[in-house]
Amino acid sequence: MTVDAPGATSPLLLGDEYRRLPRWSTWAFLAGSLLLAFLVLLVAGTPGITGVVVLGAALFVLSSSITSRVVEGPRRAADRLATTLVTGAFLLALVPLVSLLLLVVTRGAQAFSWTFLTTDMLGIFGDMTEGGIRHAVVGTLLITLAAAVISVPIGLLTAIYLVEYGRGPLARGITFLVDVMTGIPSIVAGLFAFALFTLLLGPAFRAGIMGAVALALLMTPVVIRSVEEMLRLVPNELREASYALGVPKWLTIVKVVLRTAVAGIVTGIMLAVARVIGETAPLLLTVGIVTGVNWDLFDGRMATLPVFAYRQYESGGAGIDRAWAAALTLILIVMILNLVARLVSRWFAPKGAR
Repeated sequence: MTVDAPGATSPLLLGDEYRRLPRWSTWAFLAGSLLLAFLVLLVAGTPGITGVVVLGAALFVLSSSITSRVVEGPRRAADRLATTLVTGAFLLALVPLVSLLLLVVTRGAQAFSWTFLTTDMLGIFGDMTEGGIRHAVVGTLLITLAAAVISVPIGLLTAIYLVEYGRGPLARGITFLVDVMTGIPSIVAGLFAFALFTLLLGPAFRAGIMGAVALALLMTPVVIRSVEEMLRLVPNELREASYALGVPKWLTIVKVVLRTAVAGIVTGIMLAVARVIGETAPLLLTVGIVTGVNWDLFDGRMATLPVFAYRQYESGGAGIDRAWAAALTLILIVMILNLVARLVSRWFAPKGAR
């Protein structure tokens, strides 16, 4: 065995593992690739932004990978290529999201105001610019709240059964039905609620509870799946420690399992709410639209933001601006509900998870 003399340079330091490109090289490759792509397309006569970005991305991947392979070796080059592709996929996924948000904000801000939020459509006819969405906001919140009251207990208890108690054919059957319900079209849920209340209360019955039942049918499988996954993430050691102290199973579930998974459960419920709050087809079929506020879920039609936006966009003229403003309001409501859910989950989560 040989020992290097003090101050001597190890031969390994001359290998590929220690030959690295500087950190600023990534930005240099990116800027150079975009500039070269712009010049090439300028010569070709088509210097569009989309073309520059696509061609520049291809040149960036090619130039950075080749240079990294020559300087840093194949292992570093493969790592850099994978990092580039993953980052590119992330940025590509952000494009439709950011463009959608920008479009809704820019178009919706034209008609969005405090007056728009606090007035309804009573007495508004034709292409009048007045009129607001107070009745639609009230209807959306009431129907969504009723759907959550129906679906959350059912979904939570079903998930607890599947994780903590379910064994055998019954559990497999429930899991299969939940998978089937996850993929049903929203119009089918609306037809189910319409047929159910027509058989029970007659064909002329219309009420917000019909829309709540339709939305609960869409919301329940999402709640079951998300809560089930959160409960499975709770370590079994926590359950076993509770059982060793003589705590019964139901109390272990309430005090240990649910408390540990509360943050994920609340997040899953909010995902389910966001899934149904923008549904149009079942609400259009069951609750329709009115021009004033209706606070009674069990009597009369109710306005909702998705149906309001659909009807206003269909009417054209000033209604298009109101439709975009209604879409912006719906996004703001979902954002506020998510912020509230995060605060609730943070407050009730175990101290070690805060």
